[in-house]
Amino acid sequence: MKIAVVRETRPAERRVALVPEQVAKLIELGYEVAVEPAAGERALYSDDQYREAGAEVAWGADHAATIVTSVQPLERERLQRLHAGTALLSFLPTNPPDIIRSATRAKLTAFAMELVPRISRAQSMDALSSQALVAGYRAAIVAAERLPRFFPLNMTAAGTVPPAQVLVLGAGVAGLQAIATAKRLGGVVKAYDVRTAAAEEIASMGATPITLELGTLDGPGGYAREMTAERAQLQRELLTPYVAAADALITTAAVPGRTAPMLVSRAMVEQMKPGSVVVDLASEQGGNVEGSVAGTELTIGNALVWGGANVPSQMAGPASRLYGQNIANLIRLMTRNAAFDPDFDDEIVRGCCVTHDGSVLHEPTRELLEGQS
Repeated sequence: MKIAVVRETRPAERRVALVPEQVAKLIELGYEVAVEPAAGERALYSDDQYREAGAEVAWGADHAATIVTSVQPLERERLQRLHAGTALLSFLPTNPPDIIRSATRAKLTAFAMELVPRISRAQSMDALSSQALVAGYRAAIVAAERLPRFFPLNMTAAGTVPPAQVLVLGAGVAGLQAIATAKRLGGVVKAYDVRTAAAEEIASMGATPITLELGTLDGPGGYAREMTAERAQLQRELLTPYVAAADALITTAAVPGRTAPMLVSRAMVEQMKPGSVVVDLASEQGGNVEGSVAGTELTIGNALVWGGANVPSQMAGPASRLYGQNIANLIRLMTRNAAFDPDFDDEIVRGCCVTHDGSVLHEPTRELLEGQS
């Protein structure tokens, strides 16, 4: 049984699917591990570290592999070179659908890390949560770096400098980590989320929960349900004074596979003070802030608006370590009797498997492909 770790080819992707310490653990489990040269260098893991962990470092690591691991999906041309039955573990966006169709035609078994069920037993395999943790931390650091004032309260002989006012919208994993980091940096933090349990979680991080008396939008898997246009407009109106008072605004509300809700209008941003900073972690999914652009810094009114793009990759080392542990735990789950043998009756395995033996098993993906054929 051989696991291949491929080098990411997309310029913005700095993460690697497995780090040396996880390679060693998988070898103990009975696997051989082959790593492509320089696969980990952008995450600060050298080829020598992989060799010391017991991996082979060579090009073409995926050619005879049982399992191919990556962060982003392999290119269509590379998929076509793999033998039927090879298992793929990576993030696997379904739109555009070319990669899914290629994996199906090649009879590859593709597991999508973003589809790991949000259940207690799967927490150690939940790559969305692990990468959101990194993104939330990074968001607070970006806000502090770009805000032209102190985050903490400073009392000096020359006078008192008040702390920065930070507003976080969305209190999932990324939002809670942004709150915790902003608090550690000394900011005064307020936060809002549409889910019932969020207020208690926000308070547990030391922030002040905002209550708008609009009712809850709890949805499946810990995510929020989509809101009506009327509810969204009323929510923006009620949040406007909080946005205007913030020195730094961080937005984190996103659900995989859906367009991010527009929480903050351009007009709301235009009411912010000179020097204010907006960090929109949902820019790649359409943005929580009207006018934000993924991977771009721009000015709206008096505020600098930073649109996040592949934010976990900006902290490639810790992001890779967490993601690699998610991958290793999923492989361990699918290893039975010293062999790679996924149990498709298992809720986790079934939930994240997109293609197998020439068929699309994930129903929403199959419906998407049928609608585009």
